[in-house]
Amino acid sequence: MKAPVRIGEIIRRLTKSAPAWNATAITRIKAAQDDPFRVLIACILSLRTQDTTTGPAAERLFALAGTPETMRRVPATRIERAIYPVGFYRTKARVIREICRELIERFGRRVPDTIDELLTLPGVGRKTANLVVTIGYGKPGICVDTHVHRISNRFGYVRTRAPEDTEMALRAALPRRYWIGYNDLLVTFGQNVCTPISPKCSLCPVRPLCRRVGVTSAR
Repeated sequence: MKAPVRIGEIIRRLTKSAPAWNATAITRIKAAQDDPFRVLIACILSLRTQDTTTGPAAERLFALAGTPETMRRVPATRIERAIYPVGFYRTKARVIREICRELIERFGRRVPDTIDELLTLPGVGRKTANLVVTIGYGKPGICVDTHVHRISNRFGYVRTRAPEDTEMALRAALPRRYWIGYNDLLVTFGQNVCTPISPKCSLCPVRPLCRRVGVTSAR
């Protein structure tokens, strides 16, 4: 029988190494402005878009408007120009304006702080909802994207086929004190070291603790 994965020690080592890695766009936005609305909109921009594109696009957009009321008054075409070249920029411009309308009409201009309420907003899935809850409000939640799904399985900590399954498995297994920081830590790790193809295992601070499930080649 294999020994259990030492997730606490893995997180401790990754946290120690993280300052040397490039930060994610969402982290940079949080550091600049701890505002749930900006976190929400930045998350929408980040979908299917690289962080190197998301960060500058968010800065350009927030230079135009930083609240649901002011954003709602910006024409869709102007939002499109500000956020280009994020993926699906025309669709996202429309979704952003729809989100602002919903926030004004249904939530009194305030971004909801529960996952269930956030999921009722246009274009918001579980990944975005969890990020807003954890980063925007500092409340417990586990955001699972492709990096978190891949790496949690690569560690051997969970055995799941889809990000949605990984979220539920982590909610059952991961100690609650690690929930808020888990996504950002693993996304940063995944972008810089534990890449999808040929991960940099020679540089990995947790290699002795990782089962390397599914890894067929590494650097």
